[in-house]
Amino acid sequence: MNEPKRTGKPATINDIARLAEVSKKTVSRVINNSPFVKEETRKRVEAVIAEHGFSPDPQARGLAFRRSFLVGMIYDNPSPNYVVNMQQGVLDAVRGSGLELVVHPCDRAADSFLSEVRAFVVRQKLFGVVMPPSVSEDDRVVAILKEAGCPYVRIASVSLDEPACMVVTHDSRGAAQAARHLAQLGHRRVAFISGPDSFRSSHERGRGFREGLADHGVSLSDAYIRQGAYTFESGVEAARSLLAMPEPPTAIFAGNDEMAIGVMKAARDAGFDVPRDLSIVGFDDLPMASRVWPNLTTVRLPIRDMGRMAAEKLTAPSRGLDPATLAQPEVDPSLVVRDSTAAPRG
Repeated sequence: MNEPKRTGKPATINDIARLAEVSKKTVSRVINNSPFVKEETRKRVEAVIAEHGFSPDPQARGLAFRRSFLVGMIYDNPSPNYVVNMQQGVLDAVRGSGLELVVHPCDRAADSFLSEVRAFVVRQKLFGVVMPPSVSEDDRVVAILKEAGCPYVRIASVSLDEPACMVVTHDSRGAAQAARHLAQLGHRRVAFISGPDSFRSSHERGRGFREGLADHGVSLSDAYIRQGAYTFESGVEAARSLLAMPEPPTAIFAGNDEMAIGVMKAARDAGFDVPRDLSIVGFDDLPMASRVWPNLTTVRLPIRDMGRMAAEKLTAPSRGLDPATLAQPEVDPSLVVRDSTAAPRG
């Protein structure tokens, strides 16, 4: 058997094929445990792989199949904390499976959005795709995935697809809990900072908040509504506008934690004490919520678990499972009461 050229570089699949005197396709089949390889050939290839410490990358593993061993995550979300938590959840699900995660950040407002998504899916020959909001809410992306024959799971605040393709987060329920909490504390001048219009979650959180207030006879005046962008900076700007009103709100519900912490800064800059002068509630319960002072009252969405659940649904068929019947098919948000809310003064 010929020795590989000593270049200091790790062995490639071409090296293994040459040393084992087989084709590259046969090496790929051995790597992927294909049954269409003679036992003698399999042992010879495995011996060469072991001798030279060959470790195939995910693309090489996919040579014998139509798809690669890559799980894609396509997202357009302005909150980096949300994205990182979602990625960690997907990685929790695929760890040890031989699958790898590849991410594709995008801008839904860009003219090239759909063409770039299509190129990403086709070029990577993805095993499947996990889609967090707001990409998950875009039926044009789903059409591209179906056309490419690429499995997918959508994470969204309401059901938009077959159960096998959905993780539903019921954002309106969580927002209603936030509203009831503030109303029960005695707040009547209540404000809401929404996320972008392009996010279904913005509308669902707003709807739930109104319904929760109405349960206690409190209405949300249009004068106390501002639109944010799910970013810290937009929370600061919206809160400054609200707190400059002749009758500022005594409580603000921000559509996510990034904006809620922006509200905290604006309140501090304007001389408002939190929570004595202003109660603040966020949404998501990102790690930062319990690290700011005062600790933020917020609605908990288990974002990392959501990523894990979506990836588990995506990989279920390859494990002989029905994704529609997996445990925890939906998520129930829950209010976490901390130090940023209290009864209004007087």
